[in-house]
Amino acid sequence: MEAYLGQIAALGTACCWTVTAMAFESAGRRIGSLSVNFIRLVIALVLLTLFCWATRGKWLPLDASLHAWGWLAVSGLIGFTIGDLCLFRAFVIIGSRLSMLLMSLVPLFAALTGWIVMGERLAPVDWLGMALTISGVSWVVLERTTDASGRPRAHPVSGILLGIGGAFGQALGLVLSKFGMGSYDPFGATQIRVIAGGIGFAVLFWVIRWWPRVRTALADRGALARTGLGAFFGPFLGVSLSLLAVQNTQAGVAATLMALVPVIIIAPTVLIYRQRVSARAIAGAVVAVAGSALLFL
Repeated sequence: MEAYLGQIAALGTACCWTVTAMAFESAGRRIGSLSVNFIRLVIALVLLTLFCWATRGKWLPLDASLHAWGWLAVSGLIGFTIGDLCLFRAFVIIGSRLSMLLMSLVPLFAALTGWIVMGERLAPVDWLGMALTISGVSWVVLERTTDASGRPRAHPVSGILLGIGGAFGQALGLVLSKFGMGSYDPFGATQIRVIAGGIGFAVLFWVIRWWPRVRTALADRGALARTGLGAFFGPFLGVSLSLLAVQNTQAGVAATLMALVPVIIIAPTVLIYRQRVSARAIAGAVVAVAGSALLFL
């Protein structure tokens, strides 16, 4: 079991991000993606601080090296401030399902970045597993949809580009996190990333004068509840598990398993929204799971 700790953590990350995608899409439609981004980081920072104090006896990750602080801060700015800024806006414009399809590009970006930055190599079986997983995910999410009148839906180009930007930001942030973290505690590393991401948004809000909208968003209790749920399973638990994953396996392999969100999201969609799942969606899930199993070998 310990030999597969990285892969297990990556699958746990995918489960967490399934909850996060649904929660943040709903909250973003109510109070805007920018406000959701900042509020969820504040909530996550509180959770991380309490957790690190309870488990490590430290309120802040002051025991991290300057190397770790520097690279993790950069990864936080790229992953949280830039990458998630794009992704959360894509949630609002094209929805979580198509956004998650575009996030399946993360393994390709992560593998390329891991090769350039850290000299990582992937075996042929890893590439085959990634290909199967990405094919299955794409097969599920690219299923043809129509609007209420029965006409094919046209996806806005801006939403597609934002989704691709989110995928690249997450991949680059993931690889830089692994480079900066080394053997340091994943939750402490996430705390550094969240602090950097929060500062990035604070500066952005000051420049674009967004703070009045944040105060307005705080009055929407329904959106705050969804944001809190997403913050727990996203920046707190999900991101920490993702760092644990890249700490114990190759970045490309971890990113591929994390890209299973569009497949995993089928179950809560059926149970919560009572939506029917097509044979194509089931077939795609089988292909993706087969790819994941191949990565375990």
